[in-house]
Amino acid sequence: MNISSIGTWFRAAVAVALIAACSGCCYLLQSAQGQLNLMSKREPIGRVIGDASTPMALRTRLEAVAAIRDFASRDLKLPDNGSYRSYADVGRRYVVWNVVAAAEFSADPKQWCYPIVGCVAYRGYFVESRARRFAAGLHGDGLDITVGGVAAYSTLGHFNDPVLNTMMGWDDVELASIIFHELTHQLLYVPGDSAFNEALATTVEEEGVRRWLNAQGRGADLAAHLLQEQHYEMVVDLLNATRTELRAVYASGLAPEIMRQRKRAAFAALHASFALLKAQWGGHAPFESWFAEDLNNAHLASVATYFACVPGFERELKAVGGDLTAFYSRARELAKLDRLQRDALLCTPRAQYTSVS
Repeated sequence: MNISSIGTWFRAAVAVALIAACSGCCYLLQSAQGQLNLMSKREPIGRVIGDASTPMALRTRLEAVAAIRDFASRDLKLPDNGSYRSYADVGRRYVVWNVVAAAEFSADPKQWCYPIVGCVAYRGYFVESRARRFAAGLHGDGLDITVGGVAAYSTLGHFNDPVLNTMMGWDDVELASIIFHELTHQLLYVPGDSAFNEALATTVEEEGVRRWLNAQGRGADLAAHLLQEQHYEMVVDLLNATRTELRAVYASGLAPEIMRQRKRAAFAALHASFALLKAQWGGHAPFESWFAEDLNNAHLASVATYFACVPGFERELKAVGGDLTAFYSRARELAKLDRLQRDALLCTPRAQYTSVS
């Protein structure tokens, strides 16, 4: 991932077929209603661009989307289908709100399991008040929680997903990132393994953005993008270091009050380290909105879900000389392994390239 806005960062979390995701009738109903309402608002991008009443800023963004979408299938070999070839205005800032939760003394996320997509580390709502009501119940049960608004949306190819008004404030690099990421989910998705799915999509996203900017001769934009990506990774490293520290605390067998004290100290140190980085970078840094609130285990669990296996996939891409077709083939072979085998190959610091063919 490479976008500093937490609303944008949470894009990895929305790759779920919400119409099929149910745990109780109320959740199913809101998912189905939200999905159908969104799909009813779609218009072909070409028609919106050609409409004389379309504001110039929106027309410019959609022209960029059309070019990015073509690049995704032509140059990155991502699915060539109807997704991100239409536009929908949902009339709000975010399309869904995701709830992530973790136990008071755990750095692992609570899981919710659904048909088709398997188990995932979040629960999504089309209505913010419902997300926050659900989160409040979890908090009342003693869990750490975080609620994040999501500007992008995907159904894993079960529907032709539109680009949304919630995405139109992004620049073209951000638009390219989300389109490449979500189309990768349509290319390959392993039910119940969010770490694999998100790391694969993030790796293709990052490689795709580099290739896309190079193809346009935008060296200065690429340099800026890579610097932003470096800053992003440094903050993720801070979050992961705190997660590792707290894992040891939670496994220590200490009395609950002592663990709470050490937990508070670890998050205070994390805030201080982030403030130093932010100052070095001129007062702006990735995850700013997170650090403006009280961080907790749910935030740390989210980071682990999306980033733990990225270095492994980067090694895989390097091992095939950057050939995306070969890389996708390799990913499909890895997907056939059981999760422990995949994690050993991809998600440990010293995992190495090993043939599974």
